Amino acid sequence: MVSATRATAALVVPGAILAAWGCSQNQPLRVGGAKPAPAAGMPGGGQPESGGDQPAGMALIDLTLPGSWVRGSAEAEIIDTRAFPEQIQAMDFVGEPTDIEQLLEEQMNKEGKKQLKPGRANRLVAGELTSQVRAEPRAQFPGIDATPWSPPDPTLAVGPNHIVETVNMDIAWYAKDGTLQFRSRLDSSGSPGFFEGVGGGAFTFDPKCFYDHGSGRFFVLALEYYSGGQQSYITFAVSDDSDPNGVWYKYRTNSVVTVGGQKYWVDYPGLGYDGDAFYVNGNLFGFSSGFGGVLYRSIDKSSVLNGGTAQWMDIRNGNSGSVQASQHFGSNAAPYFIEHWSNTSLMMTAIRNPLTAPQLVTREVTVPSYSGGSEAPNNGGSLDVLDGRLINAMWRNERLVTGHGVRPSGANTTQSRWYEIDTRGWPESGQNPTLVQSGNINGGSGVYTWFPALYSNEAGDIGLVTAYSSSSQFASVRFTGRAASDAAGTMGALQLGKTGNQAASGRWGDYFDMALDPDGCTFWLVGEYYENGGWDTWVQSFTVSECCRVDLNGDGNVNTQDVLMFLNLWSAGDDVADWNGDGTVNTQDVLAFLNSYNAGC
Repeated sequence: MVSATRATAALVVPGAILAAWGCSQNQPLRVGGAKPAPAAGMPGGGQPESGGDQPAGMALIDLTLPGSWVRGSAEAEIIDTRAFPEQIQAMDFVGEPTDIEQLLEEQMNKEGKKQLKPGRANRLVAGELTSQVRAEPRAQFPGIDATPWSPPDPTLAVGPNHIVETVNMDIAWYAKDGTLQFRSRLDSSGSPGFFEGVGGGAFTFDPKCFYDHGSGRFFVLALEYYSGGQQSYITFAVSDDSDPNGVWYKYRTNSVVTVGGQKYWVDYPGLGYDGDAFYVNGNLFGFSSGFGGVLYRSIDKSSVLNGGTAQWMDIRNGNSGSVQASQHFGSNAAPYFIEHWSNTSLMMTAIRNPLTAPQLVTREVTVPSYSGGSEAPNNGGSLDVLDGRLINAMWRNERLVTGHGVRPSGANTTQSRWYEIDTRGWPESGQNPTLVQSGNINGGSGVYTWFPALYSNEAGDIGLVTAYSSSSQFASVRFTGRAASDAAGTMGALQLGKTGNQAASGRWGDYFDMALDPDGCTFWLVGEYYENGGWDTWVQSFTVSECCRVDLNGDGNVNTQDVLMFLNLWSAGDDVADWNGDGTVNTQDVLAFLNSYNAGC
């Protein structure tokens, strides 16, 4: 095994200030230090106190000055999960789960719940559901069940043959028929825990994952926070291929950010990617008090895909909060991030030169008016729908889709709201992003919907998952979609994925998730329901329209004639042969096409 041994960082500040110090512009100020030792563990039932000793030489991430950025690095630990003594660790849990938010002692009730700014009035109107069924269910199965932690915060990643799921504090993967192949704790309470070997301590939280269609790799993220020693880490892993069984490259990176002499830790991550980098962002909370805005971290793909040194760039926006990073398909002008901003707008952020000299650029996008949502009843319980923060973001062909739970103008319940935004090549094109369409998921009188996650596919269809409840109905997982040819702002009738059998109260989620199958057409979702005294998760796939890209010659059959046509296009470097959508025609596209061909679509 290769263990992480050193981390470095370089602070770059605006030239005028450096000149006052007698330094040249962009001259790095470097510090370094050894990687922290593995965590000592968290006292049972208590506050997470220590994730291991933090040496005095730990790399400094000082982002006090507006526009300043920091470069960091870390080495990998290479771990083969097939060497774990138990591939499916016994996880039966009975009892009252621990509320993660209470352990974090975060300032959610003070600075964390984002206050909605008053926006400029407009006459935009969001669309609604139709009675037509658009979403056709496919595979479905129960995902990870209750752990000692709540809420579950479920996300999923979909490869050619596997589904990876993460929750607080577990990871699991399945064959696409729902057969469980692997499950372990993410933290050091496993046998071993997934991140334990790289130094992960006894308190990982807010995990997320995705499958990068461009590189054919799974990516898993977890945050760590320990009040003792004031420690915060962004811990992540990259699979060595499209099969999660086997080798992973794992990294534990410092995320204690200094602003004006005060130290902050990272919470509520956004997670995205494009052809060049993986992107992680998160809210910054003071170890004692205060809110420091949002940290944006860009991780260079070129090395971590092979287990080499992770190289990243950090930059901060002190005015942002609860931002989502986009997962990009195709060639984007810049990595995009988005957050709810005012009662009539969203705020988009792009990073110019994310891996060399990052610069944040922002633009408001006007949307139909809304206000913050209210707690959702569920046949005897009351669920927190959060503060209107966006749940996910995904970009393809200059269109970004995202959504959140809000109270639309004139409504008396919380409803999921979705958006499609034309990014128009911003920020390099000189044109500003604009709203194309939006819609409300109105389930009817007294129905609450929230936590919408959505994705688009190769055909331009959009799939959406949402939480759903009312005073007479237990909380459930529902889904819907729209074909590219449907009237603007509309989605088809909601379909039931899974419903609970008991009332629940408190935090719910804090998010659901949606992903796209590498076949380019099939949507996959994960959501939460409450059953038999604890939370559970539900994994489901569905399609919206007939979308068979592999039938290249359009004769209604998927056969060797389509393979020959693809190879001819590939040899000619035709854009149609960019099968994985990474902007480059190469051997990865041949592998992606053959996976689609073998799947029959």
